[in-house]
Amino acid sequence: MKLFCRVLPIVIFAAYLCSMAAAQAPSDSDSRGLDQMLKKMDSAAASFRTTEADFEWDRYEKVIDEIDDIQSGTVYYRRLGKDIEMKADIKKPEPKHVLFANGKIQVYQPKADQVTAYNSGKNRTEVESYLVLGFGGSGQDLVKAFDVTYLGPETINGVATAKLQLIPKSEKVRNTFAKILLWIDLQRGISVQQQFFEPQGDYRLAKYSNIRVNEKINDDVFRLKTTSKTQIISPRG
Repeated sequence: MKLFCRVLPIVIFAAYLCSMAAAQAPSDSDSRGLDQMLKKMDSAAASFRTTEADFEWDRYEKVIDEIDDIQSGTVYYRRLGKDIEMKADIKKPEPKHVLFANGKIQVYQPKADQVTAYNSGKNRTEVESYLVLGFGGSGQDLVKAFDVTYLGPETINGVATAKLQLIPKSEKVRNTFAKILLWIDLQRGISVQQQFFEPQGDYRLAKYSNIRVNEKINDDVFRLKTTSKTQIISPRG
């Protein structure tokens, strides 16, 4: 879990905030809205093969009360049998490439010509479940790992979405992610925005645009373009 928590903020999506509103019993309309959204996600997951999207990841640090890290680039997902592969090409502010494949997370920094490789080991299933959060993950899998609340409709950059709040059922996970917000496209059943909240008040907001679903992605995309001099290091823990 320690490894997963260290690498996930580099990989993907998210944001967190300390303040948590007291939960209220859902109304009938909220229950219907949640059921409809989970079914839409189930349908999207059943047909999921690939996703490609442009992203902007904004990280907020509470101690300085400002966003101190903005990254942008392109992210790719594909399903191979029961396995998931993910590649994030971070273009700004500094090129960096993150690849998850075969249970291993690799972070390539071209400027340093160095790959840092992490083996997800026994956490592989957990890592994959977060990678596909809103991108190929089913609604049924969602409710197994989270207490899910429907927060109503919201329009994000002209896209009609359903806003979902996820509270991890695992106390161990809650120590890292107090809650997660997903904005799910009502038509396609995929995430257009995500926000992961950390207990200490930091968060990362992930915004996705130009989303392409089930289009052909070349195999070369899911490889790191290293050099003959690239140094590979494998931290423990």
